[in-house]
Amino acid sequence: MFPDEHLEVRLPSRPDSGRVIPLPLLSHHSANRASVTCKYRCGNACAHEAPNTSANAYFGDIVESVLSRRSALKASGVIALAVGGAAALTGTATAAPAPPVRPGRGNVPGTDFTPVAPNTEDLVVIAEGYDQGIVIRWGDPVVAGAPEFDFNKQTAAAQEKQFGYNNDFAELVPLDGSGTRNLLVVNHEYTTETHMFVGYDENNPTEEQVRIAWAAHGLSVVYVERERRGGLKPKPSRYNRRITLNTPFELRGPAAGSDYLKTSVDPTGTKVFGTQNNCAGSLTPWGTILSGEENFNQYFANADSVTDPATKARYARYGIKGAASTRKWEKFDKRWDLAQEPNEANRFGWIVEIDPHDPNSTPVKHTALGRFKHEGAAVKIADDGRVVAYSGDDERFDYIYKFVSNGKVKRGNSAHARRHNMTLLDDGTLYVARFTGNSPASEIDGTGKLPSDGAFDGTGEWIPLASGKKSFVPGFTAEEVYIFTRLAADKVGATKMDRPEDIQPNPVNGRIYCALTNNSNRGSTGNAAPDEANPRVGNKHGHVLEVDDDATGTKFRWDLLLVCGDPNDAGTYFGGFDKSQVSPISCPDNVAFDRHGNLWISTDGNALKSNDGLFAVPVDGPERGRVKQFLTVPHGAETCGPVVRDTVVTVSVQHPGELDGASADKPASHWPDGGDSQPRPSVVAVWRKDGGEIGRR
Repeated sequence: MFPDEHLEVRLPSRPDSGRVIPLPLLSHHSANRASVTCKYRCGNACAHEAPNTSANAYFGDIVESVLSRRSALKASGVIALAVGGAAALTGTATAAPAPPVRPGRGNVPGTDFTPVAPNTEDLVVIAEGYDQGIVIRWGDPVVAGAPEFDFNKQTAAAQEKQFGYNNDFAELVPLDGSGTRNLLVVNHEYTTETHMFVGYDENNPTEEQVRIAWAAHGLSVVYVERERRGGLKPKPSRYNRRITLNTPFELRGPAAGSDYLKTSVDPTGTKVFGTQNNCAGSLTPWGTILSGEENFNQYFANADSVTDPATKARYARYGIKGAASTRKWEKFDKRWDLAQEPNEANRFGWIVEIDPHDPNSTPVKHTALGRFKHEGAAVKIADDGRVVAYSGDDERFDYIYKFVSNGKVKRGNSAHARRHNMTLLDDGTLYVARFTGNSPASEIDGTGKLPSDGAFDGTGEWIPLASGKKSFVPGFTAEEVYIFTRLAADKVGATKMDRPEDIQPNPVNGRIYCALTNNSNRGSTGNAAPDEANPRVGNKHGHVLEVDDDATGTKFRWDLLLVCGDPNDAGTYFGGFDKSQVSPISCPDNVAFDRHGNLWISTDGNALKSNDGLFAVPVDGPERGRVKQFLTVPHGAETCGPVVRDTVVTVSVQHPGELDGASADKPASHWPDGGDSQPRPSVVAVWRKDGGEIGRR
C-alpha cells in the first residue's frame, strides 16, 4: 500500500450524489495479509479491478424508488410493497427506537471461557484451562506406503500419499456414536511454492516441483481416534485417501456433456482430472463432503491469446487473463494453456462431493449448483424433505446463491441412501439473491452508523436462474446459466456483496449465516456504493449476515448480526451487545456451530494488526452478539475450517509464516515443530484440560 494514494469515496449511497472524500487505498485483504499470500492463493485478485463490471442498479437507487412507490401506494390504500416484481415480506420502513445496548448477564453454555487477548505470537494461543496438540501436518503420511516427510527430499510420488499443503476446510465425520472414531476430511486449498522449496525459481520451476504441487492440492481423508488425554491421533485405515489434481472426477447434472466442457482429453465433457483451490465446505446430512472450488482462474495461462470475443468476455468475468501463469504449469501439461485447451477452465469452479466412507468412489462435480468462485456449499433439509444448498461467490461485488432440489432425501446412513442422496444436487432450481433494506437510503451513509430503526435489516428474494434444461434468464440457455453463472446473475440484477464466503445453516434456530470478509473497493469511484446489506465504504473488516429463509420459497428476511472491527470504532455493531465487553474481530471467513447453536467464526486477514483467530458468539438471547476470542494462530497464518464438538475443537492453521520477504530460504516461522524447522500448515485440536465440555465451566 502506498500511503499517498487515495480512493475517492462518495457519501451517501447514490453514486451520483453526495460529497467526495478521500480514503486511503486499501489492499484486498488488509495490511496484515502478505502479498505473497494474495499472489499464490487468489492470483492477486486485490491488485485488479473486480471482474463484476455489470451495471446492476445501485442499492440506493432501488431503495429510493421503493420508498417513492410506497408513498404512492399508501396514498391509494395499498400496503403491499413490490420490489423487482415480487412482494416484500414487510410493510413500511417506519423507524423504531434503537434497542438498548445489552450488558453481559452471564456466560452462555458453549461460550463460557476467558477470551484470548489479541497478539502476534508465533504459536497457537488458546483460552485458559485448555490444552492443544497437532493432529496432522503437511507431508505426514496418509495412505499405505507413504514415507516420512523430508522437506529437502520431496517427491511427487511421496506427496501423492502424504497430507497436502495449506489445509483449509476440515470436518470430522463420525463412524459411530461414541465420538471416538472419526474420519478427518480436509481441503488443501493452494500451494505456495516459494515456501515449499529451497531455491525455488518462479520463472523456471522444475517438472518435479510442479508435480509435487499437483499432488499437494485436493483433499485428504484420514482416520483419527480420540486420545484419552483429549487429542486426535491419525491411524492407518482402509478409509485413508488422497484426492489430488490427478484424481478422476465425474461431471454430473444438467450441464454435463456440454460442448463448453469438452477438451481433447475428454471429448465427452463428463470427466475431469482433479480439483483445485478448494476452500470451505460442509458435511451433508447423508455423510458426504461438499467442497468449493474457488480461485481456479489463476492457474490458467494465455487467456490473452484467445481471440473469440465471447470467450474472452467470459474469461474476464471470471478473472481469467494474462499470458504466463504464476506457477508455469502450462510448461508441463497443455490443459493449463488456454490457447490449446480453451474449455479446461470451465471444468473448475464447481461444488464437488466426495464419499469419505468409500475410498474407491469417484468424486463428483455438480453442475446444477452453478460455476463461480465457490467458497463452499452447505445443505439443510426442508420440511418437505427436499434439500437446499447455500453458496457464496468469494469475490468483491459478487453474489449469494441457493439451490433447491426436486428430489427428496432418503433417511438413514446406508450406502444405498448415500448414493440416492448424492443425486439430489443434480436436479433442481438454482437461484441468486437480491437484498432490499428497510431504511431510507439517506440513513445508509457509508460509515457503519446504524439507521434510525437500530438495525441493518430488510427483506429479499431469490431470483430463479435455471432448473434442469430450462433457463429463466433471457439470452441464456440453461447450460450457459450453469457454466457462466456469474454473467447470468448479472443479467437478473442480483445484489453485489462484500465477498460472500462461508454460508452455513444453524442447526438449532434454522437461520442461515454468511461471512462477508471485506471489500476495500466498496464505495470507491466507479464501484457500487454502500447499501444496507453492505453498509460501509472501504469495508476492510467485513460483517456477518443472518438470513431467515423460506427454504424452498423465494422470500427471506435478513439482518446483520455483526459489523466487524474495533469495538471502539463507532462504525461497528455486535448484535446490539455492549461493545465494551466483546473481543475485536476482523475479516470473518469460515463459520461453524456448536450444539447450543452458538456461531463460531474463523478470520482471514485480521486488519487490526493482530493474528487471526477463532471466535464464539451467541446468536439468540440476552448474550446475542457477545463475541469472545477462543484462540489465535501463529503470525502469517490464517484460521480455517473450524470444527466444534462437545469436547474438542479443531482448526486448520493455513500458511504459517507466510510473510513478505520470507521464503523457504528465509523462513519467518518455525511453527509447529520449533527449532530451525520450516513452517508447516497443520490441523490443531484443542480440548479442556479436565476433559469437560467446550465453553462450560
